[in-house]
Amino acid sequence: MKSDNLALSLLCAALPLALLAALASGPVAVDLGAALREGWRGDSSDAVILWQLRLPRALLAILVGAALGLGGAAMQGMLRNPLAEPALLGVSSGAALAAILLLYYGSALRAGWGAAWQSGWLLPALAIAGAFCAVACVWLLAGRGASASRLVLAGVAINAFLSALMALALNYAPSMFAMQEIVFWLLGSLANRGWDQLLLALPFVLVGGLLLYCARNYLRALSLGEASAASLGFRGHRYPLLVLLGIASAVGAAVAVAGTIGFVGLVVPHLMRPLVNQDPGRLLWSSALAGALLLLLADIVVINFVGAQELRIGAVTAFIGAPFFFWLIVSARRGQQL
Repeated sequence: MKSDNLALSLLCAALPLALLAALASGPVAVDLGAALREGWRGDSSDAVILWQLRLPRALLAILVGAALGLGGAAMQGMLRNPLAEPALLGVSSGAALAAILLLYYGSALRAGWGAAWQSGWLLPALAIAGAFCAVACVWLLAGRGASASRLVLAGVAINAFLSALMALALNYAPSMFAMQEIVFWLLGSLANRGWDQLLLALPFVLVGGLLLYCARNYLRALSLGEASAASLGFRGHRYPLLVLLGIASAVGAAVAVAGTIGFVGLVVPHLMRPLVNQDPGRLLWSSALAGALLLLLADIVVINFVGAQELRIGAVTAFIGAPFFFWLIVSARRGQQL
């Protein structure tokens, strides 16, 4: 118990330090002290860069990382599979397809939805709706009272269908500019995000976290098996639906504002599980903290990467996740448990 409390304390201490590092990172040197003293309404270049550019981006990285880590831990707990992640149930694909359709028909929507388009909330709002639609399709296809294996099969089927639709949209993109915009969005990025995207995603992530908090004891009971969970009073479809809605709300909002960012929801629960004594309830919040820290550190790498074009954060998390799974495979070959 002391070791996991120490790990959580270290995460809580490291997150503010990483936030300061993110605020100090960038191609332009900023006097953070002067910008903080000027406050939100400061009109100097330092204040504008800090309050309007760097702070919302850093807070969004924390929010998105926490949502992905939380959703990954909940998914692995519900399916009792350490290789599960939110994308398995089509949450990411549903949000991505809705965003792609908006980008695909962007020229027509700019005329009819000009104000909404310019405000920047139309794309993430539709992406969140797409995530909920994907989860609803999985739930309807699997049926009430579906087992974990049937949920996985339904999720794989819906995810494959949505991926095919995304490939079709890319294949028939109306222009090279539209195709480039779609591909860049799919790679995931926090560039050019501001307070509007942060405030749009925040309530959905909070609601998703609250739903998963209410289902934490169900995840604990489920670790003993579905029959044991039913004998402890977790019968029916209420709790699985609660978990699915929580994942859809949190992860759907994260994908909606940042694009598809892989490996965070898959790697972070693996790293944190030994530190919380395999407790699925405690794993939720430790994964949220670790996911926030991981994505913020990845964004610091992106900000400080020197190149003609900004490196996409999805590529950075993939570079982090792939070696981790190489290590898992080597550990499994040596007889260690995943």
